[in-house]
This record gives sequence, structure tokens and C-alpha cells, in this order.
Amino acid sequence: MESNGLVNMNTAIVLFRKILRIHDNPLLEWASKSENFDSILPIYIMKNDWLKDNNQNLSPIRKKFQYESIIDLNKSLVEKYDSELLIFNGNSLEIIESLCECIQGKKILLTDYCSNPENRTIEDELKYLSERYNGFNYEIFPAINTILDIEKTIKSDVYRNPKSMQDMHKIFDDFFEKYPSGHVIEPSIDNPQEIYTDKKQIKYLKSNSLISKLYIPISLIEKSIPSVPKSYFIGGETEALKRFRTKISNSPDYVKEFRKPSTISTNVESKPMEPTTTGLSPYISTGCISVRLVWNECMTIYSSGSHSKPPESLIGQLMFREMFYLLSRSVNNWDNDTGNSNCKQIKWGEYDKFFINAWEEGNTGFPYIDAMMRQLNSTGWMHHLGRHAVSCFLTRGQLWQNWKYGRDIFERKLVDSDWAINNGNWLWLAGVAPFSMPYYRIYNPCPDSKSSLNAETERANFIRHWVPELAKFPSKHIFEPHLAPIGVQNKSGCVIGKDYPNPIIDRKKARKENISNFKNSLNNISNNKR
Repeated sequence: MESNGLVNMNTAIVLFRKILRIHDNPLLEWASKSENFDSILPIYIMKNDWLKDNNQNLSPIRKKFQYESIIDLNKSLVEKYDSELLIFNGNSLEIIESLCECIQGKKILLTDYCSNPENRTIEDELKYLSERYNGFNYEIFPAINTILDIEKTIKSDVYRNPKSMQDMHKIFDDFFEKYPSGHVIEPSIDNPQEIYTDKKQIKYLKSNSLISKLYIPISLIEKSIPSVPKSYFIGGETEALKRFRTKISNSPDYVKEFRKPSTISTNVESKPMEPTTTGLSPYISTGCISVRLVWNECMTIYSSGSHSKPPESLIGQLMFREMFYLLSRSVNNWDNDTGNSNCKQIKWGEYDKFFINAWEEGNTGFPYIDAMMRQLNSTGWMHHLGRHAVSCFLTRGQLWQNWKYGRDIFERKLVDSDWAINNGNWLWLAGVAPFSMPYYRIYNPCPDSKSSLNAETERANFIRHWVPELAKFPSKHIFEPHLAPIGVQNKSGCVIGKDYPNPIIDRKKARKENISNFKNSLNNISNNKR
């Protein structure tokens, strides 16, 4: 039966948010198995400013990765199921309400749980629409982008804000069975056998005046991909599964022996563009790969012999991720330094534009710091130890700037940026969280071969690649080039202060002053509590 050109049928609207994939997708599984719905309508909603060339909230690299992930998802739907992803641009309430107006029959919207405040507003919107439109319902699926059901966990009687891996083990013990190899979680879900999307319905929606003004053709997304000269990562489920097979499934020894603190921060020596870690974080953060799939594959590998343990193991790193997700919901003002019970009230210095710009652009005069920041600017990624070093340098180490300035830059540029984790990492590395290392443990921005930053120093190829001004510098001087004799500088074709900046700060003096500043802030906090 048709009405105004639209097939009258019950429709399951599947809204993709943080799960840009087909595999292990409970939304698609539910919709494909339901006998109450005739058609599945996959949709994706872009933010209003995404298509702007001068988008200040999203770097070209991060935008490229997101666009590639969306395109890959659509391609999978088309090729595997003869379906299609409808992409919209604008306000989610307006878009979903327009769909409710246009689609005849019963409607249910299925989407994945998101923890960040911006995305959580959809719950109120969906509740409003269910009250306004007869025949409209919705379901938000938990524990798709995490192992734990975040809301269920933080509301349980046994939950306490975790501060350590030991605390996380206790939480996992409460919700999962534990075997010698680790905690056993739910298995991942097979791909749906069929996803039926009615072609007449798609055609009608694209032409309807209410919808057409909000609809973005996939061809426009393809044309809008920014041109980025260097990139580690291609977005999408296809690339995610390829990297998963290479780094996890086909590398059991690597998985069993993985100890994150031991990985080299300056990447694979012969390949400055290839991380020594799995490189799966961008795909996990966007939901291009299931975190359950990664966890269960690691557990399968662990069962075959001895292996590393949390917190250093791959499983341990996933548990840290869960910890930050939990805290992001159980701690008020997680993304702020006021009204945040997990953040010490440190009196940071006034915003210094020169410091911030030099740090962001990789022109601090400290080659290790600059190489890491230039790597970020060119590729959208940085090794976790590099993140430790540059975060510490910006905050309690040398520049004494508020951690939120660095947080915002990372949020804009990192392809694996995740609201819960990005804030958690900055709280940790700024030394203001209960789970932080002691404030007086400061990373040396000029690491040597014995540094905990695990920098390759003998050949220093990473520095030479990302700071080409220093390409001909002897390794002996390359981490502190301003100390090199002028003869060495001339011979290397790089005079410090002319061809490469002098250090923007005296690192040793600043370190001493900042430790004192931090201690004084803590004393003031303690005195105010009396």
C-alpha cells in the first residue's frame, strides 16, 4: 500500500554514531532479526559545521579519517546487502523528526550508547519524539563501544570510582567470570545475513522536501575529503580489520609479549610512519572495529601460553580505556578543572600565546617535543609515550600552562580522539588526578638512551625525519642542539637560533620552579580544607 509515493511499511531506523561498522553490531542484528519491521534504514548525522573548509573543531586529518570511515561503511552496506547509508547534515532532532513525518507505519530508532555530554542529549530528543509521534519508539544499546555497560556499572551498589588497575580488576570481577588467562566477556556478534532496505522508501526520502534539504549525497562526502600529504591511517572498517589481522590475529607472539611501556616512542626505526604499537586506537575510538573483538582475540591467544599481564598487556590497555569511560560518567565536570572531584585545583600560569603556539607547531627548540608535535600535525597520531612527554612539557614540566589548552588541541587533531579518554589522559599527565604519577616525576624533554620515553637515540632517525632542519646533526647533539659547538652547527647546516629555534625556556630552571609551584598549590588545597 502506498501513500503519496511512499511505501507504507514498518521501519527500523539505525542511527550510526560511534560504531561505524557492520561486524559486531547489535543494532543491525536486532533490526535484521525483528519480525515487526519490514525495512531497515541506516542513517548517519553529521554536525552542522563539518562540511565547512575552515572548521575549527576538526583538523583536515581527523575529518579525512571520519569521512573515509563513513564512505567505507556505505560501501559495505551497498556491496554486501544492497542497502545504503543515508547521510544527513544538521540538528539531530530536526532530522529524526522529519523522518518521522515522512515515514508511514511503525518506526523505531536504534542507536548506540555514547557517554560524552554532547551526544547524550539525543536521549531527551528521542523521548520527546516518542511522546509526540504515535508509532515511534527508540532503543539505545549499551556496551557496544565499551566492554562494560557504563550506566549499569556506575549505578551498581558495588561501584566506586576506580583509581588503579587493581580497582578495575575488582569491577571486572563483579561483572565477568575470571579464568587464568583473564576475564571472559560476551562474544562478538556475526555479521547479519540480510539487511533489507526498501528502494522506494529511499527514493521517496531523497526527494521529499522535508528531507532533501538535510540529505548529503555520498558523492559530496567523497569530494569533500581533505588532501592530506601524510597519514598513517585510512579510515573505515575494511582497514581496521586488515590492521587487526596483521597486528593481532596473525601476530600471537607480539600479543603475548606486548608490554606498552616497552614499545618505542619514536616508531619503527626504519619506518618513521609506522607505530610500534597496534595502531588500532583510531579504529576503536570511531567504532570501525569492535573492542569486544579485540579483547576476545587477545584472550584466545593468551590461552595458548604465557603472556604479559595488565596493566602493561593489550588487555590492560583496554581496561584503562574502560576506567576513563566509567570516570567520565561518574565524575561531574570530567572535562573541567573546577567542580571536578578528580582534579586538584592547581594554580596554572596565565595563557601564554607564544608558548602554546610554539608547542602546537613544534617550534619549542626541544627536538623530541617538536618531532612529536610535527608528527601529530602531519598524521593525526602520536605514540603514547610521546603524548606523555608533550603533555608534561606543556603543563607541570616546563611551560606551566593549563592542561585544557593541550586537551583542546589534541581533541581537534588526534584521529583517535575520544572525549572520555582524552580528558582522562590530560588529567593524568598534568598530575592533577588521583591516578596520576607523583607531580615531581617529570619527563626529560631531551631523552637519552636510558630514558623511560624509550626514544631511539643512536641514529635518531625519528628526529631527522620530523625535524629535517637537524637531519645532518650528529646524534650526540641532536636532542639538545643548542649545546652543540658552533662549528658542529655550521658543519650540519643548521645554526640554532637561525635555522632552528633556541629552547623557548630553560628546562632545568622551569622544572625546579614548577615542582615548587605544584607543591604550593597542594599545600593551599590542604590548608583550605582545614
